Amino acid sequence: MKIVRQISCFIAVGCAAAATHWLVAIACVVQLAMAPSLANLIGWSVAVFVSFSGHYFLTFRRQKKSLAPAIRRFLVISASGFAINELAFVSLLKFTQIPYDLLLAIILLFIAMLTFVFSRYWAFHDKS
Repeated sequence: MKIVRQISCFIAVGCAAAATHWLVAIACVVQLAMAPSLANLIGWSVAVFVSFSGHYFLTFRRQKKSLAPAIRRFLVISASGFAINELAFVSLLKFTQIPYDLLLAIILLFIAMLTFVFSRYWAFHDKS
């Protein structure tokens, strides 16, 4: 089934993008003594390329959306997801005792679910 293949690919690409995001963010904090919120932005900036490429060429390849509209739509989705991510991350860092690395991992999982739905039905969807 198409949806099962898409979900499987989405999980694989999403894990690669989330791992990239998380590893870059943690490396920025540990190696560069960067503030976690800034490190989160840098992690997302690197991971968005991994995510778009994987979803365009693997997850949603049969949906035939041309490259330019898919990039624009995906960037809207990704930037919106990042805005939610950053708001939640900064707020929860301030008001909870959850370690920043665990907190970021949890938030990334929730954002991934939203990204799948909007990617499948909008960013990579061709209505023809």
